[in-house]
Amino acid sequence: MSRNRSFLELCRCFRNDPPKAPDWLELIGLANQTLTTPHLIEIVRQRPDAVPADLAHCVETIFERNSQRNDRLLAQLGEALAALNARGITPVLLKGAAMLAESNRDRRGRRMACDLDLLVRPDEVEEALDCLIPIGYRVHDRSPPDVGKWWLDLGRANDVGMIDLHVSPPGPAFCHGALADLGSHCQRIKVGSGAAQIPSRACQAFILIMHDQFQDHDYWIGATDLRHLLDLRDLASTAGFDWKELASFTVGKLARNALETELTALHELLGVEVPLNMRRRIAPRLQQQRRMLQLRFPRLAPLLLATGLVDLLHYRVEAGSQRTQMEAHTLPRLFPRVDTIRSLLALLREKRASKI
Repeated sequence: MSRNRSFLELCRCFRNDPPKAPDWLELIGLANQTLTTPHLIEIVRQRPDAVPADLAHCVETIFERNSQRNDRLLAQLGEALAALNARGITPVLLKGAAMLAESNRDRRGRRMACDLDLLVRPDEVEEALDCLIPIGYRVHDRSPPDVGKWWLDLGRANDVGMIDLHVSPPGPAFCHGALADLGSHCQRIKVGSGAAQIPSRACQAFILIMHDQFQDHDYWIGATDLRHLLDLRDLASTAGFDWKELASFTVGKLARNALETELTALHELLGVEVPLNMRRRIAPRLQQQRRMLQLRFPRLAPLLLATGLVDLLHYRVEAGSQRTQMEAHTLPRLFPRVDTIRSLLALLREKRASKI
């Protein structure tokens, strides 16, 4: 109950509507867990009377140090892009890298970034490595050979973050049918001494939601990524944000349900004016209620996994459209595999940074 109350009070702080006499230690602990502490700089600046002086000093210090870290990340990104550009490669910036590249310093200082996600074409991978290894990068980790999504982590000893190299947007392939030609939704942007392609803000929002909901399994286990909700708020608050474009990227019922679940949370928790037709359907509203219920009563979370059965048929149909010819002759399973359920239960027990 206390955790649920603190979460809602933290969201109120992000709406610049601080609660009366909150437990600030609990709130700052939750902000640290969700990687959102620098965002509290807004309430520290605008409502100094509402925040204890020692907490305000703590937030200001974290904000400034995060700003310095992001300055280094931005310089690192520009250097990597310049090396790639020299060989004719202009990658697409994904997630935090895109936001980092087009934000001013004050806005950058509010977001804690973990790494730099770059997308290149599959035929550019080897050449990209030939560009990055000579400037000090080494392969730190890579995707296992038996998974469908390819990625590669590259790091250097003195950098503050890694480069994550991708050849497709995050999330399952069936969610990205409308992004087959991702370049058509991008524009060229200058970053330091390099250049990259950056998706439209609506496209960035869609990629971020699909990453959380399916690659991180948040949709199935009922988790909320508050840091990314704040990212979505920032994207949606820009002039000319195209809600219709965002809706157009969903090519199936499952992706639409996941998208609208996140938009329902965005409206209810952070007060963003999401169009009514993108937050009024029953399934997304039930999913958001499930999120809040298990936050209030954590022991219900394993039982509430069953709510995923509402979308199991949609998943089978849409994922089945990607099956190979051989797999197409097999009957789809009615229920998830036992090892899938075990994996989801393990995720429920795991404490993941930025997730709640």
